[in-house]
Amino acid sequence: MSEIVLTKLNKHYGGMHHAVRNIDLTIGDKEFITLVGPSGCGKSTTLRMIAGLEEITSGEIRIGGTLVNHLPPRDRDVAMVFQNYALYQHMSVFDNLAFGLRNKKVPEAEIKKAIRNAADILGLGELMQRKPRQLSGGQQQRVALGRCIVRNPKVFLFDEPLSNLDAKLRIQMRVEIKRLRARVPTTSVFVTHDQVEAMTLGDRVVVMKDGYIQQCGTPLQVYGEPANKFVAGFIGSPSMNFFEVGIHAQDGELIAQTPFLRARVSERYKAALAAWNGRTVILGVRPEHLRVNASDVDPIGKVEIEVIEQLGSEILLETRAGDLSMTVARVNPQLPVAAGDVIQLSVPSDQLHFFDPETESAIR
Repeated sequence: MSEIVLTKLNKHYGGMHHAVRNIDLTIGDKEFITLVGPSGCGKSTTLRMIAGLEEITSGEIRIGGTLVNHLPPRDRDVAMVFQNYALYQHMSVFDNLAFGLRNKKVPEAEIKKAIRNAADILGLGELMQRKPRQLSGGQQQRVALGRCIVRNPKVFLFDEPLSNLDAKLRIQMRVEIKRLRARVPTTSVFVTHDQVEAMTLGDRVVVMKDGYIQQCGTPLQVYGEPANKFVAGFIGSPSMNFFEVGIHAQDGELIAQTPFLRARVSERYKAALAAWNGRTVILGVRPEHLRVNASDVDPIGKVEIEVIEQLGSEILLETRAGDLSMTVARVNPQLPVAAGDVIQLSVPSDQLHFFDPETESAIR
């Protein structure tokens, strides 16, 4: 078993900066967790404390039931893939893969067997005698992954390993990591600032901000049921649209309204929003849930198109109604629209999200 348990984990840098704040998190055996958030949110610091590369200010870290707070990195049985690959430039690929095992005095026959296995998994067979400078970025990252595989550790730790790759290679390497996960199911923690990586790779996604965990859940949970306005705006591309609306009762319905837009509150939110009758809340709508000139969905209002972004497979529209601006995504690329056109927007009422304007927590 290689379960990771973080209990009341804190990290202070001097007396000024509290980087990680009271983190409680259990990562199951063979589970793949992604830590995601903006720069400075504490995700890499958390990972480095698990690895033993950062001292813990307070709290506990247990790996496989063993308290590892004061164990050096070499005794934690974890393997880490870094952003910059961290390969030995003067060594061949084979020697890079063998280095850690040779330091542990593993017999050469076992080393060769482990390297053959890693090479087969990652397609490194033809690269064994090359030096890192002779490899592409994607090949170097596969070697870095291979160096972890040959060690057969309890835990894989990934510190933004794809951030130095171009967009195409990042997609390819995401697929490689998914394949690796299927063939070598090991408890894994993956740090990224890219929410697409977090959503596509993680069994669960941990969203962080200012050192705190904002939400931990499956990709569908953090997308469909965000815990607060920050998570709602961070997860999803393009970002969720937000605006203040007044809640009022009308003919047995609850209505969310601005001077320019009007939306009916679904049964899902009626009970929770009844207490907000006559008050203001924050309404969130994902760009991909807005529909243009649809006759089968509740209309919310008319907007003017300001900017059109043609992406080939879809159109992105930047629109405005009075002082409200909204992004509309996944629009049919064949739709005959032009800047200055006025269009009717609709959205299914169960795709609306509501947030407390003071705490920014979701209203359930």
